[in-house]
Amino acid sequence: MRILLIAGDAAEDLEVFYPYQRLLEEGHAVDVAAPTVKKLQFVVHDFADGFDTYTEKLGHSWPADIALADVVPENYGALVVPGGRAPEYLRNNQDCQRVVQHFAEERKPIAALCHGPLILAAAGVLTGRSCSAYPALAPDIEAAGGKFVDSEAHVEDNIVTGRAWPDHPAWMREFLRLLRE
Repeated sequence: MRILLIAGDAAEDLEVFYPYQRLLEEGHAVDVAAPTVKKLQFVVHDFADGFDTYTEKLGHSWPADIALADVVPENYGALVVPGGRAPEYLRNNQDCQRVVQHFAEERKPIAALCHGPLILAAAGVLTGRSCSAYPALAPDIEAAGGKFVDSEAHVEDNIVTGRAWPDHPAWMREFLRLLRE
């Protein structure tokens, strides 16, 4: 299956590479879509003693394969939306919203993690649905008409969501289950 992964500068390093490599390992083809075709700079978020929130360090860089404006969503069978800070600006991209809406309307599998559900919220696909996300996003999920669920792998219909990279095993296990169905 051909799978689309939406990323941008400041996407969470682990949340891009874990699903990317895991899906390749399963035999899927994965294209990275971003606002433009360029080398993206990812970041690493972690917690440090004395900080009230996570810290950020530079992570790996990786090239985008396709610009969001050029994505033909019909060519893809599933979608992955990693977190990090990238979703804060990607959610405003009309092409990003168009792509996400296609996957939701066609009930194709969607995996979103951490801050990734911000994009789902902006695309209007969380109304009346429940989803997990980074816990600080609970008000954003609810403001978008959804119900926040604190879960490492919450599945509702075609969407699998989780809180952050420590949830990778459970989150990806559920997403792969959807892909196999």
